[in-house]
Order: sequence, then C-alpha cells, then structure tokens
Amino acid sequence: MPLRVTFLGTAGAIPTTARNPSSVFVAREGEGLLFDAGEGTQRQMMRFGTGFSISNLFVTHLHGDHVLGIPGLLQTMAFNDRDAPLAIHTPRGTRTQLKSLVNALGNRPSFPVRINEVGGGDVPYRAEEYQVRAFDTDHDTRSVGYALVEDDRKGRFDRECAEELGVPVGPKFSRLHKGEAVELEDGTVVDPDQVVGDPRPGRSIVYTGDTRPAQATIEVAEEPDLLIHDATFADDRADRATDTAHSTARQAAEIANRAGADRLALMHLSSRYAGHTADHEEQAREAFAGDPADAFVPDDGQGLEIPYPDGE
Repeated sequence: MPLRVTFLGTAGAIPTTARNPSSVFVAREGEGLLFDAGEGTQRQMMRFGTGFSISNLFVTHLHGDHVLGIPGLLQTMAFNDRDAPLAIHTPRGTRTQLKSLVNALGNRPSFPVRINEVGGGDVPYRAEEYQVRAFDTDHDTRSVGYALVEDDRKGRFDRECAEELGVPVGPKFSRLHKGEAVELEDGTVVDPDQVVGDPRPGRSIVYTGDTRPAQATIEVAEEPDLLIHDATFADDRADRATDTAHSTARQAAEIANRAGADRLALMHLSSRYAGHTADHEEQAREAFAGDPADAFVPDDGQGLEIPYPDGE
C-alpha cells in the first residue's frame, strides 16, 4: 500500500526563489492529507502534481508562513467545484483565528469546512488502518505537531504449515488469517496462532512544524520511518534558534536518534541559508546515528516513498 510524502514548501518564515513556505502533502492509498499551508501552497500542489483531493488539513500553528495559503487553497478548491467536506485541525485556542482566515475573502467556502481544535495527546483523525496523533511542541505560540501512525498489520500466514495441519485450501485459510479458529472434518481445531506469525509493524511519519527540541516528539511514535523536523538554523545560529523557539539541524538529528527514526528530513530553513544547505546536512549527519544519507534537506517538490519496515 503506497505511502508517499511530497515536500511542497521547505522554507522558513521568508520564502526564497527556490523554497516555498511550509507545507507537506502525504498520500496514502488514494487519500490526501496536508500538513500546514504556507502562502502559495495551491500553486505548489499544481506544480508538483499532488492534486487537491485532501480530506484533512493539519495546522501546526498560526504563524503566517504556515497558514497564509489557506484562503487561496480553499478558493481554488471551490473553483474546482469541490463539494466534499474538509476538516481543518488547529491547536487548541486558535479556532476563532482560523475561522477568520477561512472567511478572509468575505464569504464562506462553497463546501463544508469543519474546524477542530486539538492538543497534545489527541487523535484528531482516525482512519480504518491508521491514525493521526497530535503532540505538544515547544514554539513561541500555541502549537502542536502531528504523527501519522499506521496500525500493526496481520502476521504472515504460513500456508505450508496450515496444509500440514490438514486445513483445506480455501475459505478456512482466510478465516485463520483473520484471527478465527477453524474446525477440520475430523473435529480437530486449528487456532490462528498455529499458522499466523506475530503482527508486523506499520509505518509512521512525524511532522513537528516549528519547535525547539521537545520530548513529545520522541514519544509520539515508536521508531518512526520518517521524522520531518524543524531545522531553521545551523550551528552558527544555535543561540538564535533557542531565542526564537526553533531548532538547529544538529538538534534535529539528536531528536531523531532518541526517537529511533530511520530517516530525517530537515525543514523550515531560514532564508539566510538560501542556496546553501551543505552545513545543515553536514551537521545533521555528524550527529545522526543512522546512514548519513538518510539525514537530508529536501527540495521543494521532492517526493519520498515510505516502505514497510520489513520491506513488504
């Protein structure tokens, strides 16, 4: 089942000619989720071919570089005759502000928009096989991060073992894999744990938005496949990162290590580093416990497939 991340905007507060303000698109089995919507997000979605069919928009905080794309995006959706509802999730205490932004053009969207306030520990969205969890971040305003965490998958079905136990090929295989015991013609009962392996982990993506290093980022998902973390500054501005409630690339790598993340994407780069990301990657890779190539600064438009941990 495909799980793909597209980095729509990777800049800090001030965009550059190469980087748009913050926005990340996640596609899972035909469903689209959007995390933040900086100015011009709808153009980035067109440019990089994600389409506009999103069911949920997850806002980390209400600084302009994370939300000013919302009015334009809603207008574009309306022009495309959208009638499906859209849920927008926003930090607790910011609903009124976000509602004003949604209605900034003087009229309500032509499709239902539901605004949902969330706090750390909440599960703002639950789908059939995964959930999106909110967690507390440490920024200079009301803020949260989000983690997409898939449910465990069924264990592998051992067909050869089932046949040796006398289970006939057919519907009883499926019942066993679903966790149901089956009775054979001779009265023997075969239990699922005789032919089905241990549950296999799903995949997970953690997106922090803007934040200082935070304990909740480490705890929200067990060994995430991808951590998308604030890395506004390099080591040369470490004091500035602390003062402005951001992180450095090295700090992001240290959080990734503590979380057990497989890959680290460095986001929200300050415009002072426009055209120069080598220091961010070098410093993150010095601290990152995994393969250095898996700590990187994504370009706008870069896509990333998230495989299952066991490769299947």
